[in-house]
Amino acid sequence: MDVTQVDLSHHLSSEARMRKPNPMKAIWKLTRRKPDMVSLANGDPHFSLYPIRRVEFEMASVDELDPVASWRKGGRTAPATKFASSTYDPCALPLQTALQYSHGAGLPDAQRVVTELTNFYHSPRDHVCTLALGNSDGIAKCFRLLGEPGDFFLADEFSFSSITNAPLSQGIKWVGVKMDDGGMIPEELEKVLANWNPARGRRPHVLYIVPCGQNPTGSTLSLERRKLIYEIAQRFDLMIIEDDPYYYLQYDEPSAPTTSFSTPFARSLLSLDTDGRVLRVDSFSKIMAPGMRLGWITSSAFFHEHLVSYTDSSTHHPHGFGQMLITEMLSGPGGWRLEGFDRWVRSLRTEYHRRRAFFLELFEREVSPTGMFVWIQVEIEKHPRYRADLRLESRDPTAPRTNVAALMDELFERCLDNGLVIMPASIFALTADAKYDDVEDPVEDRLNYLRATFAGTEDAMEQGLTILGQTLREFFADEKQPSA
Repeated sequence: MDVTQVDLSHHLSSEARMRKPNPMKAIWKLTRRKPDMVSLANGDPHFSLYPIRRVEFEMASVDELDPVASWRKGGRTAPATKFASSTYDPCALPLQTALQYSHGAGLPDAQRVVTELTNFYHSPRDHVCTLALGNSDGIAKCFRLLGEPGDFFLADEFSFSSITNAPLSQGIKWVGVKMDDGGMIPEELEKVLANWNPARGRRPHVLYIVPCGQNPTGSTLSLERRKLIYEIAQRFDLMIIEDDPYYYLQYDEPSAPTTSFSTPFARSLLSLDTDGRVLRVDSFSKIMAPGMRLGWITSSAFFHEHLVSYTDSSTHHPHGFGQMLITEMLSGPGGWRLEGFDRWVRSLRTEYHRRRAFFLELFEREVSPTGMFVWIQVEIEKHPRYRADLRLESRDPTAPRTNVAALMDELFERCLDNGLVIMPASIFALTADAKYDDVEDPVEDRLNYLRATFAGTEDAMEQGLTILGQTLREFFADEKQPSA
């Protein structure tokens, strides 16, 4: 794949342009110029005063045929492997290094192992990894790097609200792009860009997208769509923030008995990037533990430098304990190494395939897939109180045509009253601007979905779907308007 040199510096926000490198961190880099440098510069307490000399990790053995099943079923007696970061014993990342101050890219050894991990799955050209405090932190930093007050960013019309909420305080607004079962529709993306009205403001220059197991819909982009979206990004000069926490949770079809270990992972947008316009955000949250709060951003060297400058003047580097863990796990003596990590994530998606099958079997029984979610379409038009004439009644050409939003709010409240928490589509829907966006098919008329997860226990799935099934039956049998 040929790499072209494209100047993308005009995408930087004013904030990013004005930010200066942290001078203290510049000095820190100089202490690594050669081994055994004597430093009277930084205020690092000497490691002999750390009240810790060894941190040992006991993790699942990846030598098993199906390591996740072995770990889950074995409980306290499941086969395990141990490795440690130590002050005095041989290890990949000595404790006295891991617990010192570092700089925004992360400790060099930790940065190296996530770079090797990224290369193993994506083989990007001329890209650099920057550690972050988990997935959300990485995305928020990308928003700050690229967004100006008054900018419009593009995203799936149903998107994870915790993320789309993040840049609102920067004065950034969202434009939703229509989806179908296959995720974002490239033709709809092109339509938004080609028909952009300059009176609305600057044409969007940033696309935020979750290509695998999109949250909340669970859709995954085909390779054909990924290529089309990247080609549109090139033609319309878009930066792409590729948020991919569910990348490793790609399954075979629900009809298959399991997901084969040999099933290849989809090509990422990063792997297609020849211009340096993709900033990819990865995380250990869904494949190890969410409380790790450790992820990484893969970008061109140009954007990497600006991400480091921002980190050095804000959150600073991620915690040393997480960096110790991934470094020892991926490169230390006794660690999983890349091959073991790959065996773990392939085994993990087999486990989630099983859970998805269990969920769908219960769903079919009680009520009449990539990622961790099922996007449930409610046939709300069959409800006895469904109406499709609201626009005619209100005489407002921009108003919703139906009462879908009100009915789905009522259904959500009934679920809560019956003891079930489930996510309504309304919290994921991006608000449209009736002056500029499509009023013929407004998102308010397409809120007839619920998001449920199969990441929990089988007991929780069975109880939850039993409640959902009963609630839906009662709801669709009720012809009376609920009392105020």
